Amino acid sequence: MRAAYIERPGPATDIRYGELPAPRPGPTDILVDVIATTVNPVDTFVRSGAFPTLLPLPFVVGRDLTGRVAEVGPGAAGFRVGEVVWCNSLGYGGRQGSAAEQAVVPVDRLYRLPGVVDPAIAVAMLHPVATAYLALFVHGRLRPGETVVVAGGAGNVGAALVALAATAGARVVATASPGDADFCQRNGAADVLDYRAPDLVERLRSACPEGVDLYLDTAGRNELAWTIDLLAVRGRVVVLAGGDTRPVLPVGALYRNDRAVIGFVISHATTAELAAAAALVNRMLATGRVAPREVVPLPLSAVGEAHGLLERGELRGRRVVIRP
Repeated sequence: MRAAYIERPGPATDIRYGELPAPRPGPTDILVDVIATTVNPVDTFVRSGAFPTLLPLPFVVGRDLTGRVAEVGPGAAGFRVGEVVWCNSLGYGGRQGSAAEQAVVPVDRLYRLPGVVDPAIAVAMLHPVATAYLALFVHGRLRPGETVVVAGGAGNVGAALVALAATAGARVVATASPGDADFCQRNGAADVLDYRAPDLVERLRSACPEGVDLYLDTAGRNELAWTIDLLAVRGRVVVLAGGDTRPVLPVGALYRNDRAVIGFVISHATTAELAAAAALVNRMLATGRVAPREVVPLPLSAVGEAHGLLERGELRGRRVVIRP
């Protein structure tokens, strides 16, 4: 079996491409022939060692896949050989990854893909949409009618946050470059502010006169000193990027207003939370509510190149789709 793998955590240049023994499913596993996979920021954190987790070596990289069921373990009821499926939680916690011709998926982490959805389009959206669901509804506790600010509303996760929040009945204010304003509005943003504006904080105050109920910064700048001051009573900030930042935390403004700062990483999601996210992912994909802005097709042999492109910031909202 051909795969992209590492022999120890390290830089993108350490990713190798070659033959590994074909995986075998356990009693509650499904063997999947991979149709497509992709590269997400979390993949680079796992590969580099920035996100410590159990890695069986040699370790196949990659979190997400779409594929076709090849074999069903005796205790993995509910799937049939030939069904098109997807998973977005491989490649950490002792599980091998998705960047290979075949992958083994625990049955409780596998979902059917709606028949109307192109697997190559779907794989590009699994991570952004599931991340957005968990950030908004599990950790952010979003309710209809609330005001949500999405900083970086034109990026992959940012666009999913805008679309899901707007669909849920929230009023969404996005920050983005002026050239991306139309894109954010098509996704459902009521207002789009230039993230480079010198008076951005005052513009946010004007756009959210009753305060911000939920603030999410996909760029990971985490400027909490003024962000927390924008919040309404019981407003929340969900931190989902920028793990190396060290922001000043205004504790007084938090406790006087029942405000909260909540950390979130998708790799800690439970299987129940991932399944709930999967149901929404499938609905959003099937209705065409979410789709990648631009896809960069690459072969499996170029996974290392894809990691490098992502880490250097050269993809800029484009999504890599890798077909083994």
